[in-house]
Amino acid sequence: MTRLLLTGGSGFVGQHLQRHLRQAAPEVDVFAPTLDITDAHAINRLIEAAKPDALLHLAAISTPAEAANAPDRAWAVNVQGTLNLAQAVLAHAPACRFVFISSAEVYGRAFLAGTPVTEETPPEPLTPYAKTKAEAEAALTALPGLKLLRLRPANHTGPGQAPGFVVPAFAQQIARIEAGLQLPILATGNLDVKRNFLDVRDVCAAYAAALTLPDFVPGEILNIGAGATQRIGDMLEILLGLSKARIRVKTDPAKQRPSEIPAAEISTTRARARLGWAPRIPIHETLAETLDFWRAE
Repeated sequence: MTRLLLTGGSGFVGQHLQRHLRQAAPEVDVFAPTLDITDAHAINRLIEAAKPDALLHLAAISTPAEAANAPDRAWAVNVQGTLNLAQAVLAHAPACRFVFISSAEVYGRAFLAGTPVTEETPPEPLTPYAKTKAEAEAALTALPGLKLLRLRPANHTGPGQAPGFVVPAFAQQIARIEAGLQLPILATGNLDVKRNFLDVRDVCAAYAAALTLPDFVPGEILNIGAGATQRIGDMLEILLGLSKARIRVKTDPAKQRPSEIPAAEISTTRARARLGWAPRIPIHETLAETLDFWRAE
């Protein structure tokens, strides 16, 4: 691989991934233009001109709340936009590896079985966001000839993530309280749910490894996750312990998700073996750096 086209390069993960690739693979020309993937004509012109060796597709309506509030937009971007890219690749760069960043949320209801989901577990998406990701996967696998690799990351977080996600939402509130910009009351949703959290830099290492995976069956799936779940309330306790402020925690019904899964257990055995990858950054370090980011903000 010498030329990588990265969509969503200006987003949270995209910025971290570009930094990772500059250090880990400086020989790779990373092309990360600002583009509207719903514009099929513009996408065709871009792929025809760039002729990438690999395409890593991050661009999406990625906040579940945003997808729920604007389902038509989420569908246009996450499904039709993805198809626009794949069809352009088949037309103008058929040898290009297409790495699609899906989501472990596509498993949805399957998490209720209480055992770790694997790549063979059928998707049962519950949210509009998860449904668009599952539909995009289905559409991609129906395209003959596409050199498709599907990655399903679990929750990931770190410095720079928007406060529409749980960890930065906590960290931002703590930083505001410390700065005297908010009353010492921290609003939360359900603290008892358990999720599989990764540091964004570990996720980027997995994505980079996937770009150079020597061989794979088109359509192959790899789950990317920490391998163990953390209780949301326990992560909040760690963040609170990093602050000298006296903060009262208050449950906010508006932050409750209607289709809340109690625990999202995900098997990452295949990804670890196939990519030679494993998470390295402990969650305590991730939380501390995320809080410091919001203090600086």
